[in-house]
Amino acid sequence: KSSVQTIGEEQIQNPYTELLVLKGHQDIVRFLVQIDDCRFASAGDDGIIFLWNAQTGEKLFELHGHTHKITAIAPFSSSDASEEKNHLILTASADRTVIVWDCTSGRQVQKVSCFHSTVKCLTVLQRLDVWLSGGSDLCVWNRKLDLLCKTSHLTDAGISALVELPKNCVAATVGKELVIFRLIASNDGSEGWNVLEVKRLVDHQDNILSLVSVNDLTFVTGSHVGELIVWDALDWTKQACECNFWDSSVPPDVQPEIKLSQSPNETSVQHLTSDDECVFAAVGKGIYVYNLQMKRVIACQRTAHDSSVLHIEKLPNRQLISCSEDGSVRIWELREKQQLPAEPVPTGFFNMWGFGRANKQANQAAKKMQDNTPMYFLELVGDLIGHSSAVQMFLYFGELGLATCSADHLIILWKDGERESRLRSLTLFQKLAQNGDLQLKF
Repeated sequence: KSSVQTIGEEQIQNPYTELLVLKGHQDIVRFLVQIDDCRFASAGDDGIIFLWNAQTGEKLFELHGHTHKITAIAPFSSSDASEEKNHLILTASADRTVIVWDCTSGRQVQKVSCFHSTVKCLTVLQRLDVWLSGGSDLCVWNRKLDLLCKTSHLTDAGISALVELPKNCVAATVGKELVIFRLIASNDGSEGWNVLEVKRLVDHQDNILSLVSVNDLTFVTGSHVGELIVWDALDWTKQACECNFWDSSVPPDVQPEIKLSQSPNETSVQHLTSDDECVFAAVGKGIYVYNLQMKRVIACQRTAHDSSVLHIEKLPNRQLISCSEDGSVRIWELREKQQLPAEPVPTGFFNMWGFGRANKQANQAAKKMQDNTPMYFLELVGDLIGHSSAVQMFLYFGELGLATCSADHLIILWKDGERESRLRSLTLFQKLAQNGDLQLKF
């Protein structure tokens, strides 16, 4: 029997009781990216990009230009104060091109096709008004799509993820290595740039799968064998490491050796997200809350789903959303545990061999730790069933709800049923009032 938590039909704390199914894609939908408060773009293996209205579910544009699957997507809004804000998106494809699209007109602005390999990641540095593409090289581009500079060929593995760091630096994941690059503007007043490799961090034992910036001081990486490393964003030193996600027998204050014999699917850190206090990690089938100040896991759900968790996000109200290969989307609430007295040490057989004393000491240490630090747990408060295949990721739009994309070729907009019902009633009321059909009887 599965050890995954279940929730009944009564989901009082789950507002998403209404859904809109958005059709159009002909293959796996892997990416969703927010354009503004009520628009988003979707892309995937069919090479087509769709622009949608998050409020109504209306399809705004269907963008054709790539001949292979989409491998990366990023919003790129103009920062020129003199003009009206222009929303653009960048898309990279396995056809070795990058296209810039105008979200207002749906037109292709420009196409770059000088890449030697597939671009696996895109990131925009708004402050410097440049964008980066990562693959076998790291390339720096300006808004006009001029190539400002690039690194020499890195490795066959190539760059799989990028994150912006302070002091004009970026961190790039290349296999199991983390490479720090610095962007340097030329001193002669021209638009010339240079990109320098300043450090290689080789602390991970296996490929880095996830990378997240917490704030200007901290960023975090997660690997294929379940290592989570917290880094200083200024001097790139290792601040903390967690690698005992899967081993419940290890006390939180003991750092065990990494057990490479574990099944990779059980230990892979597939996705990371964070707020100022915690990092939220999707590890195998589970979700874990790692407190940055305490430097330990404060809550976890080891089997949050039946299959690997692919994406996780923190909501404003102490809630988390996770989605999985099993096709489910779940809402969790982080709650504080009621303090319980420590369990008494069993006596008898183990005492004969001296185990009792060790247990007693461990028990006292556990009790002391329990008295000093609040313990938390993740409670399942909602189960969103709608997709028939792996849910790749989602976007949270606050009042407008939630958008999810899946290997079933569909996008689903999950809506707050009560809110939508109130809005419909209000619209009907206004129509009746305008038509004069609304007669008030006294």
